[in-house]
Amino acid sequence: MTAENEALVGGMANAGAVFRRGALVERPAPRNVRALHAYLLALKEHGFNAAPAPVGLTADGREQLTFIPGDVALPPFPDWAMTNTALESVGSLLRRLHGTSTAVAVDTHAEWPRDLADPEGGTMLCHNDVCPDNVVFRDGRAAALIDFDLAAPGRPLWDIAMTARYWVPALDPGSAAALYPSGLDAPARLRILADSYGLSAGDRAELPSVIEQATEVCRAFVARRVADGDPVYLQALAERGGWERWDRMQTWLVDHRKTFTAALLS
Repeated sequence: MTAENEALVGGMANAGAVFRRGALVERPAPRNVRALHAYLLALKEHGFNAAPAPVGLTADGREQLTFIPGDVALPPFPDWAMTNTALESVGSLLRRLHGTSTAVAVDTHAEWPRDLADPEGGTMLCHNDVCPDNVVFRDGRAAALIDFDLAAPGRPLWDIAMTARYWVPALDPGSAAALYPSGLDAPARLRILADSYGLSAGDRAELPSVIEQATEVCRAFVARRVADGDPVYLQALAERGGWERWDRMQTWLVDHRKTFTAALLS
């Protein structure tokens, strides 16, 4: 399939339904597409050029966005995506996004998805899904964020916690081994993420507990998809160790809370 009509792989929610058509990406439009497109346009107007720009909607209701060239890491994640340099660039890019997002008013009338949203809410729109599948790299550094479908109002710290889950990763070693290169030092990498973002001391002290909270929200999200009979999530749950894996992850996070806090504040 040529770049004029290329199926783009990655992610779970829209698997097999995202296509590149030349300079555009065409994909299923979320319910809040008009509010989301207004947000993406506002990001661009405020100088943030590291996200897709909306172009419009097709006659059958699919959204069209500008295609962002580069490399995207897909599981199992390659070594190049998990270097310290890559991690630092993710933290810096997230800080840039948040710096711009604070200047963009949130449409309070829009139905922002609650799937991975901060339970405490907020006045800034968070991406909520900064996983490797949703970061475009160039020359080993994060250059852009894609797939804002799960964006919703929340705290900046919530977005950092969600990002830490995927990029540190904040997972027990057994769970991490299935998707990540071996030998990653989770406490040290959490510190790198916090440093590259420029996280305050107060937020650093709170971050480990917010990661635990984010993990609970992610588990509930998977549970809803499984209860609805979603075949993608049913298969992923079975292949990745079932609910025992989630129990193990959550226990490991609690057991290592002091270790993470010490790494962040040392």
